[in-house]
Amino acid sequence: MPYMSVFVKVVELGSFSAAAEQLGLTASAVSRQMANLESALSVKLLERTTRKLRLTEVGAEVFARCQDMVEAARAVQEIAQRFVSSPQGLVKLSVPKAFGKRIISPLVPEFLRLYPQVDVQLILNDQPNDLISDDLDLLIRITDTPPLGLAARPLLDVYHVLCASEHYLAQAGTPLHPEDLSHHSCIYLGETPGDNRWQLRHAHSGEKITVSVKGRMVSNHSEVRLEAVLAHLGVGCLPFFTAAEALANQQIVEVLSDWRYETTYHGKAWILYPPNRYLPPKCRALIDYLASKLSQATAP
Repeated sequence: MPYMSVFVKVVELGSFSAAAEQLGLTASAVSRQMANLESALSVKLLERTTRKLRLTEVGAEVFARCQDMVEAARAVQEIAQRFVSSPQGLVKLSVPKAFGKRIISPLVPEFLRLYPQVDVQLILNDQPNDLISDDLDLLIRITDTPPLGLAARPLLDVYHVLCASEHYLAQAGTPLHPEDLSHHSCIYLGETPGDNRWQLRHAHSGEKITVSVKGRMVSNHSEVRLEAVLAHLGVGCLPFFTAAEALANQQIVEVLSDWRYETTYHGKAWILYPPNRYLPPKCRALIDYLASKLSQATAP
């Protein structure tokens, strides 16, 4: 069984060294275990080159069976965990940076008080993560549709609002229609060439308009865009959860409130986890806690 689980990890991660790092072994030990497995089965499972690994035909069939066995073993362990008196252990959760800082991080202290035997590692990362290769328990992704192959639970609707300071609007005028934005200084995402093309939909009529914007400040982080809006540099697109406090304090105001920005980073925040029937209690506790807390949040 140990050799088979090592084989599964090597194939999932695509290299001996990556598998060794996750398993706490040396690359040479992983190589020996793979050689022992091939010797025991009298078949070659992997074709090795200097650049990558490739399953042989028989290796692909053996991998599928070994994967089933490893999943079954995990399920047995998770059944046992269900009967632990209370959730315990470390939960590794990856979250987009701005959402993690503004929404998730403030909720963690209360969770830790409620579950004194559970620890949380909060990983703020805007790059796409993978539960297996990145050794995560849970991850949050903002998207219209959660990815296939993972269990998903919706946490919160994510909207953008267009905002500016009163000072900027007094100097430049208030846009009354999306087309007016082309004459304003706009603060946009700037990760891809198309990020300066804002797609807006009227909240009532459903009319859609795309407008090309320009400005002197561009940033791929919503906190930086908020700071630029507060510094009177123009009209910024901001997730509502980033802008909410400044709006409530009347430091900035919403513009074109009848229009919804629909270009990027909108939809729902989903918490994703492996589609196992027996989710560890520590993960279930955090999922339920976040879902309960965020169901009370209000959208703009």
